[in-house]
Amino acid sequence: MTGWAWAALALYGFWLLSAFGVRTLIQRRRTGDSGFRGLSGTPGSAPWWAGVLFVAALLGAAAAPAATLAGLPVFIDDAWAVHAIGVAITALGIVGTLGAQRTMGESWRVGVDAAERTALVRSGPFAYVRNPIFTTMGVTGTGLSLMVPNILALASLAALIIAVELQVRVVEEPYLRAAHGPAYLDYAASAGRFIPGVGRERSSRRDAGFQR
Repeated sequence: MTGWAWAALALYGFWLLSAFGVRTLIQRRRTGDSGFRGLSGTPGSAPWWAGVLFVAALLGAAAAPAATLAGLPVFIDDAWAVHAIGVAITALGIVGTLGAQRTMGESWRVGVDAAERTALVRSGPFAYVRNPIFTTMGVTGTGLSLMVPNILALASLAALIIAVELQVRVVEEPYLRAAHGPAYLDYAASAGRFIPGVGRERSSRRDAGFQR
């Protein structure tokens, strides 16, 4: 099992370095801004919890394979096919994350500044899914959990899913509706939230949301 744990650490380290480190350097070089906006909301609020859970998920994804190397048992051991599928899913998630970030270009952000206005990206994977970066992060987390299926990996994946749901529904969607108005409402009616065709806004909800 230690081999899979080392592989999980290596893949996760590559993803973390590429998706945040390299992406930040590219962003700063192109725009003079890192793209990081940090936590939003007051302590204890839903936006604040979204940020806290994101941090917990990132830390947990590294802690899970490290704990296995230290002796923490896994739920599924000696299942080569399961762990190998996890590698494939993780690689797919990494490639998808980097591709979606590239599509965002100068609009890429971590967090939301309510006073800021960035372009509404609708090309590439964003033509089908409104949050492809979050979707591919979930894919990556699922793959890592299959590689090292212990309690920390599952807790990290759960924290990521809850964080994404909170961030999208409570922080980002209200911001995008306010920033882009009818353009975002039309977009939300054509593209799924995380999966193509799933979570599209209905016309009645769009109209009610815009009137608010």
